[in-house]
Amino acid sequence: MSLKILVVEDDPFIVTSLTELLASEGYAVDHVAGQTDAIARIERNGGAYALVLLDVTLAQGNGFATCSAIKQLAPELPVIFLTASDDEFDTVTGLTMGADDYVAKPFRPRELLARIAATIRRSHPAKRIITFGPLTIDTERAHVERTGVELVLSALEYRLLLLFATNQGKLITREQIRCALWDDAGTYIEENTLSVYIKRLRDKIEDDPAHPELIQTVRGLGYKAHE
Repeated sequence: MSLKILVVEDDPFIVTSLTELLASEGYAVDHVAGQTDAIARIERNGGAYALVLLDVTLAQGNGFATCSAIKQLAPELPVIFLTASDDEFDTVTGLTMGADDYVAKPFRPRELLARIAATIRRSHPAKRIITFGPLTIDTERAHVERTGVELVLSALEYRLLLLFATNQGKLITREQIRCALWDDAGTYIEENTLSVYIKRLRDKIEDDPAHPELIQTVRGLGYKAHE
């Protein structure tokens, strides 16, 4: 089932661009243009959403007031502000109103996707112990074992493993993987570099890295985690 994002934005061009971008990453998207409709939507079915993307400047209403109202109705629902302003006062005000993150326009698509993924992960903490094939992952200690033997992974290898282990049976696109690693490394991951990270991880976790079972290649699309 796709995670659903509510976009609160009154610029049709931005709405279209955001909808296409989010849909390309597998998110379902709802849209409202102003404060009143946004609050009404959250009142009716706030639990349906994984995150709200909220423009600070709305033709109807105010982004700060909207964020405050959303947080009162659904305290655990994460909100990311979108704004054309990089003014420090606006940033502080938005965070004070309860926003979880703040992205200035024009935003870079991959950066926005990474921020969204990171914010959703923080709002839905992973189970402490995850089993992935013969692997046991203790997320509280960032400790990985294979049949009782500890595996030594780099920070990026661990994040990559966790991405697959928490999405077992699902297709994971290369773009989704890049976003997850970007959030950890702070730099964009090139195509060839991503392939190197996948190979290194397979070398450590697979019985036969040349014929992987835990991380399977789906040609032209990405990878599928073993279920």
